[in-house]
Formats: sequence, C-alpha cells, structure tokens
Amino acid sequence: MKPRTLKQPTSFERKPWSERASLFVIVFVFWLMLTWPVVRDGQVLWGEIAVGAVCAAVVALVMRAMFRQNFIRLLNPRAWFWAFIYFFVFAWEVFKGGVDVVYRVLHPSMPIHPGIVRVRSELNSDTGQIVLANSITLTPGTLTVEVAPNGVFYVHWLNVLSQDDEEAAEHVLRRFEWFIKRIFE
Repeated sequence: MKPRTLKQPTSFERKPWSERASLFVIVFVFWLMLTWPVVRDGQVLWGEIAVGAVCAAVVALVMRAMFRQNFIRLLNPRAWFWAFIYFFVFAWEVFKGGVDVVYRVLHPSMPIHPGIVRVRSELNSDTGQIVLANSITLTPGTLTVEVAPNGVFYVHWLNVLSQDDEEAAEHVLRRFEWFIKRIFE
C-alpha cells in the first residue's frame, strides 16, 4: 500500500496574509499619492480610489517574491525615516550625475572614459541589491549591467575614475549602500 502524500502548499497559500495586507496598504497608499483622487473643489474621485484598491489587491495577491526577506522590517519607523532621507540623497546624486553628464556631452573635447567596473556590495538581501542596482542605473552616467549572486555588480560608468574595485565602489555604490542597508537589512 502506498503511503499517502500530502499536497504541498503553493506559494500563494504559504504567504502570510499579514504580509499581503501590508503590501496592499503600501501599494494603495503609493497609488493615492500618485493619482491624488481629489479635485480642486474638494470632490473625491471614488472611481480612482476603487481602481487603486483593485490594482493594489491584485498586486498583493499576485506578487509572491516581493519583499520576501525581512518584510517586517518595512514596518519599522526607522526604516521609513532612512527611506525618507534616502529620497533626498538619491535626488541629489541624480542631480549631480545629470550636471556631470551635461558637462561631458557639451564640452568640446568630450572628456569621457567609459568602461565597465566590477564592484562588490556589502548588501545581503535580494531586495537591497535590487534597490541598489536600480539606484545606480537611475543615476546619470552609470548603468548596472549585471548583479552576480555573490553581491558583485558590473557597472558601466561613463567616466571611469579608477580600475581598483574598492575605489570604484566608493564612487559608484557606497553613496547609496549605507542608506539601503538601514532600510532593507
């Protein structure tokens, strides 16, 4: 007689509903901030709110791997504080990168030294590494080409200042890494 095997729970069944509810709230609040469903005369656009709730519910039900590591960390007020500070740091770095790229493009001799550098990150979580890779890519003058599983980033840099891995890491990713570590790890 064959032993009875139990059906393995799917990832949908394994994901705690508290994580899904928290993800719903985060996505819904983000939706409300993007659309701002109130017109000038104070009238609330209930259709916009309903569409946002449906979209947030779909995202919360479908996204299985998002924020899977240290999800409870996102509910920590310190993480929100550092995320708020990081927004301004990131905006400043994007501004500086934009000015630098404009200078290099408009300069008559076009002083660029493009290349791909290898830098190692100290971040351990997948979410932190993804946010770091996106931050590098969104900063003008740099583009994340690959993120290896061991935390090594390959970054295309418009003006390579150093071929040394540690010195390049100081220029490319350490400005973001400190904040991201406090938010996601």
